Amino acid sequence: MKLLVLDGNSILNRAFYGIKLLTTKDGLYTNGIYGFLTMLQKLEGEVQPDAVAIAFDLKAPTFRHKRYAGYKSNRHGMPEELAQQLPNLKELLTLLGYRLVTCEGYEADDILGTLGRACTEHRDTCVIATGDRDSLQLVGPYVSVRLATTKYGQPQVTLYDETRIREDYGVTPREMIEIKALQGDSSDCIPGVRGIGPKGAGDLIQKYHSIDYLYAHLDELDIRENLRQKLRDGKESAYLSQELGTICTTAPIDDDPAHYVKAPAKQAEAAALMRRLEFFKLLEKMDWGSVPAPAAETAEETPAAVHLYLHPDIDALCAALQKDGSICLLGDFSGRELQRLSVAQGGNAYLLEDPAAWKRVFALSLPCFTYDSKPLFAAAAAAGAQLNLAQDALLAAYLLNATASGYDYARLCQEYGVPLAEDVSMENVQPEDLLRADTLSGCARVCALPQLCKTLAAKIEDSGETPLLRDIEQPLARVLSHMEQTGFAVDRAGIAAYGTKLEQQVQAFQKEIWEQTGYEFNLNSPKQLGEALFDKLGLPHGKKTKSGWSTSAAVLENLRYDHPVVEMILQYRTVSKLKSTYCDGLLKVIAPDGRIHSSFNQTETRTGRISSTEPNLQNIPVRTDLGRELRRFFVAKPGCVLIDADYSQIELRVLAHVANDQNMIAAFQSGADIHRTTAAQVFHMPEEMVTPLMRSRAKAVNFGIVYGIGAFSLSKQLHIARQEADSYIKDYLQHYSGINDYMQRVVAEAKEKGYAETMFGRRRYLPELSSSNFNLRSFGERVARNMPIQGAAADIIKIAMIHVEDRLQKEGLAARLILQVHDELIVEAPEAEAETAAVLLQEEMEHAVALAVPLTADAKSGKTWYEAKA
Repeated sequence: MKLLVLDGNSILNRAFYGIKLLTTKDGLYTNGIYGFLTMLQKLEGEVQPDAVAIAFDLKAPTFRHKRYAGYKSNRHGMPEELAQQLPNLKELLTLLGYRLVTCEGYEADDILGTLGRACTEHRDTCVIATGDRDSLQLVGPYVSVRLATTKYGQPQVTLYDETRIREDYGVTPREMIEIKALQGDSSDCIPGVRGIGPKGAGDLIQKYHSIDYLYAHLDELDIRENLRQKLRDGKESAYLSQELGTICTTAPIDDDPAHYVKAPAKQAEAAALMRRLEFFKLLEKMDWGSVPAPAAETAEETPAAVHLYLHPDIDALCAALQKDGSICLLGDFSGRELQRLSVAQGGNAYLLEDPAAWKRVFALSLPCFTYDSKPLFAAAAAAGAQLNLAQDALLAAYLLNATASGYDYARLCQEYGVPLAEDVSMENVQPEDLLRADTLSGCARVCALPQLCKTLAAKIEDSGETPLLRDIEQPLARVLSHMEQTGFAVDRAGIAAYGTKLEQQVQAFQKEIWEQTGYEFNLNSPKQLGEALFDKLGLPHGKKTKSGWSTSAAVLENLRYDHPVVEMILQYRTVSKLKSTYCDGLLKVIAPDGRIHSSFNQTETRTGRISSTEPNLQNIPVRTDLGRELRRFFVAKPGCVLIDADYSQIELRVLAHVANDQNMIAAFQSGADIHRTTAAQVFHMPEEMVTPLMRSRAKAVNFGIVYGIGAFSLSKQLHIARQEADSYIKDYLQHYSGINDYMQRVVAEAKEKGYAETMFGRRRYLPELSSSNFNLRSFGERVARNMPIQGAAADIIKIAMIHVEDRLQKEGLAARLILQVHDELIVEAPEAEAETAAVLLQEEMEHAVALAVPLTADAKSGKTWYEAKA
């Protein structure tokens, strides 16, 4: 028999400190549990044991504490973040069928030693897994130790047998105790012999093998006199340390290896706990994703068996759906092209692969429950219909947990305890269908959608986010779908010509850099660039990494004025990125219609902002003249113009509103330059005497406050002393006292509730606020201050987008909203509609919501994005 014995506390500690702090959306800490389980899976995979025992310490004193009061006296209690995880870990291990072992008066090490001794007596194999080298003394013919660590979040295991211990330490396993008797152990407060360290102890035991021999022949030993005196003075301490360091192998526990065979797992309860801990990848790895929740957790269940109709009678299906009064469907897309629709009705799934059938279903205009509605809006439009969206499970899940790592359908079913059907039978099967049966069986997952939507709707209602989902996120999906379909026209030839121009600049910079350094090398190789800057040119303040000199942007910025070549390298990098990422990148994604169709993501950011990918049009550079030139190649189609409008200082306006700061509200209501007004107040002088530098610094404070900036960061940003930056912030908060009060109040409220929220009810859960780690807690406080501001600004631009789209359609205009970039909206309008569309855009943006201060947006037009933004 092969028994795997784990030192539970040791491995949990290694996992906790080796993996970044993880929490569920409800604030449960999970990184230690997650690391423990991954280590356990790795060990079981490598060892293939017949039985598993997991030993844990108890809080009660052990025989060692009674023998020596100083034993482990330097140990502090577990951090709260780790202590919270221990009960959940023990519960989960028990549900998974593992037997946990504890013994009052003894440590987990003693349980390991006792089971190792028992296996040796029975000639069974024992594999001990621990993060503590103390257990190496237990190694023998039948006992090996796997020393477990966690590195970069991944479990690492080193095997120790008798040979490996001899190679590493030069002694036998039992002689490891003798070494500890001499050197002691500071982590356990085992004193050892004063003045003898690891090397000295190792040398003595390698030569003389035991402290009994040392003390029996102390006057005869071939050692220095001062070492002899240390041994003589420390004899009592050495024997005490030997006693404390010896693992007991006779702890009063059940030592029959056969009694540690795993029991059958209680799958439903274990899966439910893992879902609560949000271990969805582990569930998937264990193939437990479809394990149903316990009966008490859900009132109704998806049928265990589902009939999938591959070639349904569309007339009968539409009639049944019409009678139901709503429809649950999922779309299967290839890119933006709809491949098939899966429809749930009467507990069965219906697969529609015919565009004519899609058109029939969309034409019903029934309230639709789905997952990921954005592409379905486009599919319905292509079928000449409008999607009547009732609920989007993807958007609901995002609102419930904006910090989740993903929202794929199977994960949501796991998370919310909605089982997927295990048995799928196919009806109306044609011979050609048999070849793709495995693929088609996935379509039956639509049968879980009614229950998933019902569960999510209840949770959204409980969190008070129903209006946010119904009035903002779901209507926005329709707007974004239209924007993706419309796209943005570009000047292909212009982009290509600009790319050629940039390539010439890249080559010129490269040649000049080579001349400055005196030789040719690969500028894109950090290793070769580091050698050129720090070895060849001898620049100061270099920073070494494992792979060589660091040439990061931060390092080069600090060297900017130490040598002309550094500025050239920074310019080279800027121009190279423009050429490769933007010119080359944009040319690859121009569609046959001459337009770029970016994808807009509603569920990517934690603040509620929309993101853009393939390509990321929100990341077109604007801070440099070279970057801004790219906007010349985003054009209006013939006969049209672009109308561009962006909000002025929207986050500051939201801050003034939510903080109810009367000074800032008055400044905005008067139409004053808020940064100049702030500078006048902070620097205590009339506005007419404020210099551009003063205004610039006040602007940095204004926007920095929104992001929770501190004196250190502000001093670096403004290149001023930290004391001066601290003075700016204090003067600012003294004048804008309402903001100061808000900053304190909003953190206190977030700590009480466990989340920060916007004025529209958007939440972000912040378990970091309860962390004992100062840096994590400070991060949570910064987010608590700025999330309500950033999130509300994101919500306002979304509301504006919905209103603009609706009004354009209502007034029968051909103009279309084509792009959103943070606080900026762009409409493409026929020249005849340009003036009307500009007024409409500005009006809808400025009246999106009513705040205590006015929202302002200035609309401009032009044939290119560059002209419209000028």
